[in-house]
Amino acid sequence: MAVGWVVLVIFLLVILASAVRVLNEYERGVIFRLGRIIATKGPGLIILIPIIDKMQKVSLRLVTMDVPSQDVITKDNVSVKVNAVVYFRVMEPNKAVIEVENFLYATSQLAQTTLRSVCGQAELDELLSEREQINTQLQDILDKQTDPWGIKVSTVEVKHIDLPEIMQRAMAKQAEAERERRAKIINAEGEFQAADKLAEAAKIIGKHPVALQLRYLQTLNEVSSESNSTTIFPVPIDLFKPFITLADRIADRIDAEASKKE
Repeated sequence: MAVGWVVLVIFLLVILASAVRVLNEYERGVIFRLGRIIATKGPGLIILIPIIDKMQKVSLRLVTMDVPSQDVITKDNVSVKVNAVVYFRVMEPNKAVIEVENFLYATSQLAQTTLRSVCGQAELDELLSEREQINTQLQDILDKQTDPWGIKVSTVEVKHIDLPEIMQRAMAKQAEAERERRAKIINAEGEFQAADKLAEAAKIIGKHPVALQLRYLQTLNEVSSESNSTTIFPVPIDLFKPFITLADRIADRIDAEASKKE
């Protein structure tokens, strides 16, 4: 008799354990009764009818899914490997259970094929420089495709683009050539501006010749301030012009007096 009571208590405990479920705040339970969905419950304490009711738990937390590297041939026939990460969450648990067999696997496969398709329609320069646009396009396509499953794709980010070694060397040469081109342009612009300023200075000095002599004196002062044993500097002929004129006048007078005596 005691053994019968023990068996009965164990049986009741097993029935109670299968009938009572507790769901966390981020979980929802899709209840099936004799194979038909009747409700989506949770969180908290859930009471099921043993044997008749079955529950499938679905997490509503944000899922971070890594998309493996995909071999992609771009629009300009460059073979690259691209991987990405997808952020999504289940918004309607009943659709995620009924409409698709395994929504995690289905979303992963859809992300891989979409990544290959979108990257294959773009050129290599677009993949490298317009990554935000590629991410937005991937997010829109995945969100529309997973909407019937009750899934919301919030973000898609392309993580890494693996280029062939030959292409990496070619891009490095291209970047180096671009930097040299910019350096030459900047140098030419600097020389042009310097020549323009020198032309303006020449016009001013041409109108005021004394300014050139003042500039020579200023240069001499700057050079003499340095500790040099020998200083060589050009002297403008204008500084000696008064002496030359005076010498010419004296020579003319001497010649005139000599001619008178003769």
